[in-house]
Amino acid sequence: MTSDLSKFKHTYQIRVRNYEIDWQGIVHNGNYLLYFEVARVEYFKLAGLEIDERAITGKTKIVVVRNEIDYLSQATYDDELTIYTRIAAIKNSSFICEAVMIHAEKNIVVAKNVCVHAWLNPETNTASPVPTEIRKRINEFEEGNAAIQWPSIDV
Repeated sequence: MTSDLSKFKHTYQIRVRNYEIDWQGIVHNGNYLLYFEVARVEYFKLAGLEIDERAITGKTKIVVVRNEIDYLSQATYDDELTIYTRIAAIKNSSFICEAVMIHAEKNIVVAKNVCVHAWLNPETNTASPVPTEIRKRINEFEEGNAAIQWPSIDV
């Protein structure tokens, strides 16, 4: 995972709400997943991917198959957090999102996230190649900074 924030083309701001704090006075660990997910959805919209409440790009089914978080410092009530999000790689039927959460006032890293999504055929629930059009759109949005595996073309 890169820590070079210049590679991230998307940021999202969120302010910690009182009900997101646990008994220790810090953001409950599960809420970080929600913060990163909200930022990813906003990334998809900004990158021009068609998205609704059921799918990205209409009839497609995309599921999270791996989600990891490194907790590096604490966030507390009313902290403003900036989440940097990018698609770092697209493979055959999956893509890898990276995110870095920064405490806006202290300018320190709060958490890092790597999330892997699988692209599925909605009728069979089996892996399906990420469409070339999506690869092109992400490559353009990421300005060539994503490791994209392009499908072979038979001639």
